[in-house]
Amino acid sequence: MIRMKKKKLKLKWRNIMIILVIIVSFSMLIYASINIFKWFIDNNKSQQIITDLEEKIVVTQDNEISGNTVQNEEEIKENDPYWDFIKMSLIDVDINELKEINDETVGWLKVNGTNINYPFVQASDNKYYLTHDFYKQNNGGGWVFLDYRNKSNLEDKNNIIYAHGRANETMFGSLKNILSSDWINDQKNFTIQVSTQNKNTLWQVFSIYKILNTNDYITTNFNNDEEFSSFITKLINRSNFDFKTTVNKNDIILTLSTCYNDYQKVVLHAKLIKTT
Repeated sequence: MIRMKKKKLKLKWRNIMIILVIIVSFSMLIYASINIFKWFIDNNKSQQIITDLEEKIVVTQDNEISGNTVQNEEEIKENDPYWDFIKMSLIDVDINELKEINDETVGWLKVNGTNINYPFVQASDNKYYLTHDFYKQNNGGGWVFLDYRNKSNLEDKNNIIYAHGRANETMFGSLKNILSSDWINDQKNFTIQVSTQNKNTLWQVFSIYKILNTNDYITTNFNNDEEFSSFITKLINRSNFDFKTTVNKNDIILTLSTCYNDYQKVVLHAKLIKTT
């Protein structure tokens, strides 16, 4: 009798555990399904915004916009591809037109060899545009944004732009292209074009890499030239590819950063070489 009671009790607890496992599994399935649905909704919203901006905003690439070099060319080595890049054109965008849509617009960013051809914004922190789009609506896809610590004129020693690495390759989802041989083998990809309210600029890439999550490359200002020089050396040594680019303490650099996965980041660094 006692043995039967124990057997029934074990059977009861086993059934309870099975029911609990089923409930937990079903709850996880519902949670995952909701997140997947939300992911698709956010992707569609982001893609619609991109399409809207492409229809409304004209991005001019004018070979006649010669610009002014900002380098001491006596310091540039003969084999530095700078001599080819400095001849390249700039882009020009009416930022005031974008500000009518979002008053926090800073400029427009174009990265060759990727889908990155978007306006970028700046909030009072680095959190808002992780969950809001260009229209300032809630969106898990976020938007492309300048570090809140940077000046909007991009004249800090290190100017940092972030965005989510979306799987559908919107925002900075296509920044991972910089790690591919196809991207590296096409030298025209080694420049970044930026248009802001007061000037248009051209930047020459000098470092690309994938790295475990760290904040050591997102310093915006430096105590002295020696500290900045050490910082540049670290970034160059970290690069997956030798761009043969001359970078020194007098340069201003641009950093693009996104998540590769939960544990790693994809990062690009470029230096300013031309401005209007």
